Amino acid sequence: MSTETVYCLLPEMILAAVATFIFIAGAVMGGRGIWSFVAAGGLLVAMFALYRQYTGLHWPQADAAEPLLSIRVGGPLAIDLLGQYVRWLVLIVGLLFVLITASSSAHVQAPEYVGSLLVAILGLMLVGTANELVLLFVSLELISIPTYVLLYLGRRDMASQEAATKYFFLSILSSALMLYGFSFLYGATGSTQLTAVRTALEGTSATSGALVFARLALVFIVAGLGFKLAAVPFHFYAPDVYQGTTNGNAGILAALPKIAAIVALVRIVVVAMPGLETYGWRLALIVALLTMTLGNVLALWQDNVRRLLAYSSIAHGGYMLIGLAAAFASVGSADIDDSATHIDGVAAALFYLAVYVLATTGAFAALAYLGRGEKQIDGVDELAGLGRTHPLAALSLATFMFSLAGIPPLAGFWGKFTLFSSALSVDAAGVDPSPMRLWFLGLAVVGVVNAAIAAAYYLRIVSVMYFRAPLATPRAQGGLGAGLAMLVCAVLVVLAGLLPDPLLRGANSASESARAPIQEAAPRLAARE
Repeated sequence: MSTETVYCLLPEMILAAVATFIFIAGAVMGGRGIWSFVAAGGLLVAMFALYRQYTGLHWPQADAAEPLLSIRVGGPLAIDLLGQYVRWLVLIVGLLFVLITASSSAHVQAPEYVGSLLVAILGLMLVGTANELVLLFVSLELISIPTYVLLYLGRRDMASQEAATKYFFLSILSSALMLYGFSFLYGATGSTQLTAVRTALEGTSATSGALVFARLALVFIVAGLGFKLAAVPFHFYAPDVYQGTTNGNAGILAALPKIAAIVALVRIVVVAMPGLETYGWRLALIVALLTMTLGNVLALWQDNVRRLLAYSSIAHGGYMLIGLAAAFASVGSADIDDSATHIDGVAAALFYLAVYVLATTGAFAALAYLGRGEKQIDGVDELAGLGRTHPLAALSLATFMFSLAGIPPLAGFWGKFTLFSSALSVDAAGVDPSPMRLWFLGLAVVGVVNAAIAAAYYLRIVSVMYFRAPLATPRAQGGLGAGLAMLVCAVLVVLAGLLPDPLLRGANSASESARAPIQEAAPRLAARE
């Protein structure tokens, strides 16, 4: 453990210190409303530390012109552009959820709730930089365990307790499956370091015992992370848990575990398990087809707004798997398309992840803002006439629905465009090209059809808000924090739609960084003037 390693983990250490302070001081001092502001301050300080981290380090260089994309620091850490992308995304989304907690509901202002939210954000940041299986597993558990607390504290009724219990037991099962997959991967390669795993599998013959164990590891790891992604057949918990909890908690479930699942799949499956591309793209493609189709079709019949958005979340998990399937197929291709029109599958998945998280967080922030104290917005019909009674909230919610539906020029359109383009850009020359091309062409076609199906229930929400008479004109009591989070998300979704290039370039850089060979070199602290 060097000074540079500690410096690289400074943002996470700040969050850990603030969370610990909230837990201890909250037990001694009591009070509720102040802790959300303390957490927001901690997140802002962590953002500043993350910014200073990359401006205050001199990175080793591969040559005089181009700095290394991926540096391994302290063994289990990979400080690269993928980690940077994930950490910034997580800190921004975490700040939005902290704003949502600063509401009139007493339960979500409790220090235990706010501290647990910070711990979950901390775990997600560590997932972005993990380069070792044990650290990755501990980081994922740092997300899961606080989530149990969030679900339990969100609302003190039988439905909420049932939702927390369901998520608890099924999450334990998914962790067991994933850990079982890690054990197979360790048995196949003899190491828990992802760089060593990659080196051990590179050059392994197709008939070797190591590759057989690696295939079993692939299945169990995808199954364990499929729970966090709510992918079929590990989706069944999501509608019940979303319906039984609060709108804020449902937003957390729709955003944070999905970020963890996609990043972990990129780190482990796409980057660190070469030689499994033939199996990987088939598995990801089939799961993507089933997940997005089932999620969108079942969402058509839902009247509970959180249950509807739960099935929507399932469908979007399927869309993200399109990018991972394309990434696997591109790695396995004999002639990868390097033209300017080629869109990398990992970059497409990371870009779509960001725009989905912003729109979904904004949608649940809007529902939380429209709540009336302890009374949640439950049914779609409760949004009737919202365009007249709360025009700004209705406009924001319509923006999120249009983005999730993929309607231009909002961010969701570019997200779906990049995903479908990545599927169509798979170059399979020399690897049974015709069947693979047909599979990915079919995947893109099914994705477009699913986008059309999804537009039906998203537009239904918009029509209820603008073309139905209001049932009543209650005052929104969700708090200014939730309203501010809603407006910030709406602005970001519109900006990402009008100016998608910066975010797309960031996703491309993160993808290139993740695939670059990780160098054993520690950055030096910059000399202080």
